[in-house]
Amino acid sequence: MKAAQITSFGTPDVLHINDIERPAPGPGEVLVSVEASSVNGHDVMVRAGGLRMVSGRRFPIGVGLDFAGVVVETGAGVPDYRAGDHVWGMVHPREKHATAGAAEYVVVPADRVSPAPEGISSVDAASLVVGGATALIALRDSVRLEKGERVLVRGAAGGVGTAAVQLACAMGGHVTALARHRHAKALQELGADKVIDYVDTTPEETGSYDVVIDTVGSELNCFRSRLTKGGRMVTVALSGGAIAAIAASSVHGARRIRTFSANPEADVLRALADHVSSGALRPVVEGVYPLADVASAHRAFERGGVMGKHVVAVSG
Repeated sequence: MKAAQITSFGTPDVLHINDIERPAPGPGEVLVSVEASSVNGHDVMVRAGGLRMVSGRRFPIGVGLDFAGVVVETGAGVPDYRAGDHVWGMVHPREKHATAGAAEYVVVPADRVSPAPEGISSVDAASLVVGGATALIALRDSVRLEKGERVLVRGAAGGVGTAAVQLACAMGGHVTALARHRHAKALQELGADKVIDYVDTTPEETGSYDVVIDTVGSELNCFRSRLTKGGRMVTVALSGGAIAAIAASSVHGARRIRTFSANPEADVLRALADHVSSGALRPVVEGVYPLADVASAHRAFERGGVMGKHVVAVSG
C-alpha cells in the first residue's frame, strides 16, 4: 500500500509516498481503507519537528491525523463494525505512527471511529473530523455555551473556526467572527451574525463577549480582557507564549484561559455526525489534493489565508 511518510523533519519536501506493507488489525482494532484525510496543524508540526516529544525521532513517521473511509477488516472483540461500513475517525495524536490517515489503509482502535455522516462525500467528511470535534468539545464541554450568549470566534475562517461558527449558532449563540474581510460573506452564510476584520481592528475594539473561542494563540490576555463578568475563554492553539498566558490566567478563576487536548473518541464523533446530519454543520473545503501531492497540501496550509480545509483524496 502507499502511505505519506517523513524520514526526517523539515519542509514539505521531506514528505514522501512510500510503498509499505498493509497493516493488520489486532484485537479491538479496525482496518480502514482510507478515502480522504485532511491537513491539520498537528500534521504540519509533526512534519516540521515541532512535536518531537510526541512523534519521537524514530523514522519513518506517518502523517494525517484524521480520515474517512470504509472498514475492510476487524480484529477480535469488535462487534459494532463490519466490512463495508463507512466510518470516520482519528489516529491518536500522542502515539507514534509509521502510518496514519494519509495512507491507503490505517489501523485504529474501534473506539476512535464512528459511522460517518450520511449524505456527504468522504472528502467532505474528512474536512470536518478534527476541526469539528475540536470546536464541539470547546463549545459543549470547555466553555459550556448557553443559548443567547455572545460568542467571539477568533480565526473564524480556519478549519476549527468555520466549525465553531456553525456549532455556536446551532447552540443558540450570537456569533461574531474575527477574520479577514474577504471571508465575511462566506462566514455570514455559515451563520455568523457579525464579521470583524482583524487586520483593521484591535482587540479592545472588538466588543465584549460571554465566550471567546481562540484558534490563533497570540494576544490571549488582550482577548481575555474582552470577557464579561462570568465569561469564559478557550484556546486551541498552543504556542510557547500561549502556554505562559494560560498558566498566568489561573488567578482569574472562571475567567481564566482554558485549553484542552482535542482527542475525540467515538462518542464525540457520533455527536458530530448528528450535527452534520441535522444540517447544523457543513463542510468548508478550500482545496483537494491527490495523495501523491500531499506536499502541496502542506504548502497551501502553511501559506494560510484560506477559508476551510485542505483535504487529501486518497482513494474512492
